[in-house]
Amino acid sequence: MTDDAKRAWLAHALQHITADARRSADTHLIPLALAEAPGVTVYLKDESTHPSGSLKHRLARSLFLYGLCNGLIGPDTTIVEASSGSTAISEAYFARLLQLPFIAVVPRGTARRKLEEIAFYGGQCHEVDSPQVYAEAEALAAARGGHYMDQFTHAERATDWRGNNNIAESLFAQLQLEPHPLPRWIVVGAGTGGTSATIGRYIRYRRDALATTRLAVVDPPASVFFEAFVQRRNDLHSIERSRIEGIGRPRVEPSFVPTVIDRMLRVPDAMSFAAALDLSARLGRRVGPSSGTNFVGVLHLAREMAARGESGSIVSLICDSGERYTDTVFAPDWLAAQRLDDRATVDDSRH
Repeated sequence: MTDDAKRAWLAHALQHITADARRSADTHLIPLALAEAPGVTVYLKDESTHPSGSLKHRLARSLFLYGLCNGLIGPDTTIVEASSGSTAISEAYFARLLQLPFIAVVPRGTARRKLEEIAFYGGQCHEVDSPQVYAEAEALAAARGGHYMDQFTHAERATDWRGNNNIAESLFAQLQLEPHPLPRWIVVGAGTGGTSATIGRYIRYRRDALATTRLAVVDPPASVFFEAFVQRRNDLHSIERSRIEGIGRPRVEPSFVPTVIDRMLRVPDAMSFAAALDLSARLGRRVGPSSGTNFVGVLHLAREMAARGESGSIVSLICDSGERYTDTVFAPDWLAAQRLDDRATVDDSRH
């Protein structure tokens, strides 16, 4: 293919992605009153309504634009990603949009529904043991002359954190007419670290939010992010795999930016699963387990505010739909088999 033909294809690819974004409306910001914390209003940004079904739709779009504009993705490039599922689904969506082959390297035991959705968008699934996902994805991309998207490295740099309708700019715009337009807390989990990096940077960039808004990141116990934040280390590793798909990592990912985080909470798995069921009941529809982890953090901070007699708002995310977890979180037999520790409590980096 000639250089002119490659540039024409690039222009066409960028047009496709931009057109897809313009066809998609912004995600809803849902208010939720908490009887257990009078005076505190919770808002949940529902990222499950993206075309590919999760928060990772934003990241996948950014990663494709990053790869295209850096000359890393061409008309015949095989796209490869290491993912616990949701990012791979979203990347498979965009790969199909551009008619590019896509391979997802996923940990064994990834929810079956996620594997089916990757396949629905034309992607291939390559299951390996959890610690091998990075190396296997890189090797597959090299063997096929493809592009390893490497979300864990590029998430924090591929997204324009200053605005451009990123998730932070969007939620602040949606809060403008609310009683507390500058939230006291924004609560998110960390998988790549890209979402917390974008929001933490944007809070500082906004300036008017600096005095009011703080960023709290919730983390499951199998993840190293909490200890990395507390100990100020980036060399920690774990051999465990998080049971909360989409958040928690066995190593400190390059996109994790602790300096923009104000507080971290380590949430026991039993509480995350229970909160996912609780929040699903409050909303009248199912949400995924990482949304449950977020909700535990929200309740923890809301009760603190209520105990001090404070009023204000807390914002968090519905990361994806619970329909992806019908054979896990919403299956009583699966939950019972996990032998969860119901006595565990939230660890708080503040203490």
